[in-house]
Amino acid sequence: MALFDTTGFRILEEGLQIVNQTQRVIEQNIVNQDTPGYKCKYVYFSGVLRDKLNASEDTKFKKELHLSSYIYTDDNTYDQPDGNNVDNDTQQALFVKNALLQDALINQMNSEFTLMRTAMSRN
Repeated sequence: MALFDTTGFRILEEGLQIVNQTQRVIEQNIVNQDTPGYKCKYVYFSGVLRDKLNASEDTKFKKELHLSSYIYTDDNTYDQPDGNNVDNDTQQALFVKNALLQDALINQMNSEFTLMRTAMSRN
């Protein structure tokens, strides 16, 4: 529907998709904190958002842009003797930071809906 096909809604939608993927990656890191040899993974958030926004006009390219290609593995840090490099405190902090970003995006989307509802009710 064209009503929701605005730049604002597209940015919020893309942002929420990235935040959700980031949350899944952080959860995997936390779950595997005791797995020998597991390497911590991160989502390159700004790179994903930049490329998605640049591709937002070209729907074919937008569908081909996969978030999994923006996940990188930290192979340079070795925190534990078994080769695992997940720092639980860091992951918990990233989890909270990501949850706050998700809340901000959801609040912004709710504001967009409220603005639209107000505009539609004033005719």
